Amino acid sequence: MASRTSSLPSPEEPSLAGPAPRPRIRRRATQTLGAWRSDGAARWLFAWPAVLLILALSIFPLVASLALSVSKLVFNPGRVDLSFIGLSNYQQLLFGLERSHFLGVMKPPNPIGWAVLGIVAALVTATWIRSARSGQVRTRGLVLRLVGGLLTLAFTWLLVQTLASDGGRPGSLVVTVIFVFGGIALQLALGLGLAILAVQQVPWRRVFRILFLIPLTITPVGVGYMFLMMTDTSKGPLEPMLVALGLRNFTWVTDPWLARIAVIIGDTWQWTPFVFIVLLAALESLDLEINEAARVDGASRLQTFRHITLPALLPVTTTIVLIRIIEGFKIIDMPNILLGGGPGTATQSMTLQAYIDWNTLNLGRSAAVAYLLLILVSVVATVYVSFVRRRVTELA
Repeated sequence: MASRTSSLPSPEEPSLAGPAPRPRIRRRATQTLGAWRSDGAARWLFAWPAVLLILALSIFPLVASLALSVSKLVFNPGRVDLSFIGLSNYQQLLFGLERSHFLGVMKPPNPIGWAVLGIVAALVTATWIRSARSGQVRTRGLVLRLVGGLLTLAFTWLLVQTLASDGGRPGSLVVTVIFVFGGIALQLALGLGLAILAVQQVPWRRVFRILFLIPLTITPVGVGYMFLMMTDTSKGPLEPMLVALGLRNFTWVTDPWLARIAVIIGDTWQWTPFVFIVLLAALESLDLEINEAARVDGASRLQTFRHITLPALLPVTTTIVLIRIIEGFKIIDMPNILLGGGPGTATQSMTLQAYIDWNTLNLGRSAAVAYLLLILVSVVATVYVSFVRRRVTELA
C-alpha cells in the first residue's frame, strides 16, 4: 500500500500524460475576450461617432436635395408650403421653358457641324465594331460601350446644334463643358511646360518655383476681382498697353466668346500652379539613367520625352486631370465675379445657374440643376477613368 500510494502524482505536479491545466486556458480566454471587448468599446466610443457624423453630413444633403428636386417649395407669410410635383423641374430644364437656358438654343447645324457629327459617329461606330470583333469584351461591356457611344453622339449633336449652327446659342451645360475642357487643356500644357523648365539646371530656378506657386495662394474671389480690374479697358491697369496696341474701345463683356475666353484665362492662371507642382514632383522622381541610356542609344530629346517621360507621367497626369474635371464642373467664382454670367447667359455655368435659382427662391429647380450636374460629373469621370485604365494596361 505504501509503494502504491507513493507512485501517484502529487497534486502540485502536472502529469506528463494529462492535458494542460484548465485554469490557465480559461484565464487566457478571459484576457482575450476582455481585450476584444476593450478594442470594440474603443471603436464604438471614438471611431463610430465620427464616421456616423460624416455619413450624416454627406448623405443627408443628398437625400434632402433629391427630395427638394421633385418638389415645389413656396414661402408664404408665416409658413412654408412643400408639394410633390414629380419630375416637373427636370422636365422644365430638359424639355420645357428652361430648355433654352439649360441646354441652349438649338438650330440645324452648318456644314462644319455636320462634318464634326459625321466624324464622331464614324469613330464611335469603328470603336464599337473593333471591340465586338476582338472577342475580349463581354456582352455587358459591349452594351455599356453601346450606351456610352449613343450618349457621345447625343452630346455631340447638342454641341453642333448650339455651337456650329446659324443662330444657335449654348446653354449652361455646354458653357460648363467649354470651361472644363478648355481650361484643363491649357492648364495641363502650361503646367507640364513650366515643370520641364523648372527641372532644368538654370540660375534662380528655386525663385521661379516660388513665383509660379503664387496664384495658388490667392482665393478664387481675389482672382476674380483681380481679373475684373485687368480686363477693364477703360480705367484698368492695362489701359496704357491696350491703347498703345490700338484697342481703346476693346471690351471683353460684349462678345460671348471673348467673355468665355476671359473666364478660361482667369481659371487657368489660378489652377496652373497646382498642375505644375504635382508634375514637377513627378519629374524629379523619375530615374534619369533610363533617359541617359536612351540618349546613348541614339534617341533624340523629343523621342525620349515622348516614349519614356510621358508614359512615366501618365499615372500622375490622369489623377491631376480627374481632380481638375471634378473641380472644374463646379466653377462659379470666376464667371460670377468677372462677368456675372454675362453677357446675357454666355458665361453662366451650371453651378452659377443653380446659385441664381437658389437666390430667386426657386429651390426645386436649383436642386434639379445640382443633381443633373452630379450625374454629368459621374458619367464623365467614369468614362475617363475607364478609358485611362485601358490605356495604362496597354502601355504596361
